[in-house]
Amino acid sequence: MTLSVAVSGASGYAGGEILRLLAAHPDVQITTVTAHSNAGDALIDHQPHLRSLAHLTLQPTTPAALAGHDVVFLALPHGQSGQYTDALAGTPLVIDAGADHRLTSAAAWDAFYGGAFHEPWAYGVPELIVGPGGATQRDVLVGASRIAAPGCNASTVSLSLAPGVAAGVIDPSDIVSVLAVGPSGAGRSLKTNLLASEILGTANPYAVGGTHRHIPEIQQALVAAAPAAVDVRISFTPVLVPMARGILATSTAPIADGVTDAEIRAAWEQAYGDEVFVQLLLEGRFPRTADVLGANTALLGLAIDRAANRVVVVTAVDNLVKGTAGAAIQSMNIALGLPEATGLTVNGVAP
Repeated sequence: MTLSVAVSGASGYAGGEILRLLAAHPDVQITTVTAHSNAGDALIDHQPHLRSLAHLTLQPTTPAALAGHDVVFLALPHGQSGQYTDALAGTPLVIDAGADHRLTSAAAWDAFYGGAFHEPWAYGVPELIVGPGGATQRDVLVGASRIAAPGCNASTVSLSLAPGVAAGVIDPSDIVSVLAVGPSGAGRSLKTNLLASEILGTANPYAVGGTHRHIPEIQQALVAAAPAAVDVRISFTPVLVPMARGILATSTAPIADGVTDAEIRAAWEQAYGDEVFVQLLLEGRFPRTADVLGANTALLGLAIDRAANRVVVVTAVDNLVKGTAGAAIQSMNIALGLPEATGLTVNGVAP
């Protein structure tokens, strides 16, 4: 059976990446693409790399245009997806690439986003540990009809540290994460701080001092990973660097009392040893963003800094693939009972 798919926000970066991956998916047919200001244009005018989809025209993003499909992807700015929830009640599977359905706390939504709060959906990070016993978010995604794809920074940091929190080998009350990120994560809208003349040849910190919107998403994920109630506090600093896509996250946390080096490494090995798309590198090796370009892969390097009494995890992802579109499609596959890796690859593009 071939599934009919509609993708909203198809002229943007996230929407374009969803389309690129779906174009190679053997079980889907992309029948409708929508946009707002670009409605009426040929898709190829805005996504010239998607040659196999040159026959598609961007329709207006309306409930009528999106209804009637087996799967709908909402790749819209934060605060805009929620309005389609009721209108798409008859759609078997809806996947939101925005933030509208990620958070479980209305107070956290008000503090970091504002506007109407919408019900949380199944969180689209399959490998993320959920509580004791080895359960993962994958179990929640099986048969799901509504999925919230993750924030790219949030899922990167959460995957980095969840094994340590779940195993009790790190103290989550003093996490520090610094991320080098590509500007494509901010979307395709014209913004002065994202112009080439503003970012080439420089590194620019932003959302400093606990203001980044992905902080409550990270806290939510790590609290869920813990076997008991924990206090998750994180100092989170993203830095824009002059690469189109990619995230390199360096996250550290104090080592729990009495834990051995072997126990620390074992926590990550046991969590990800059988995973295809989240891989722990050999001891002493650390990833580059170039290693995951175009791939649905998160690569992790782990170090144990006894002098500072901290665990250090360096994680690389492609923010548009494993950080967004790839996670959404991987979650779609799980929800629909398809082989999880269908349409996705672990291989990056080099050089």
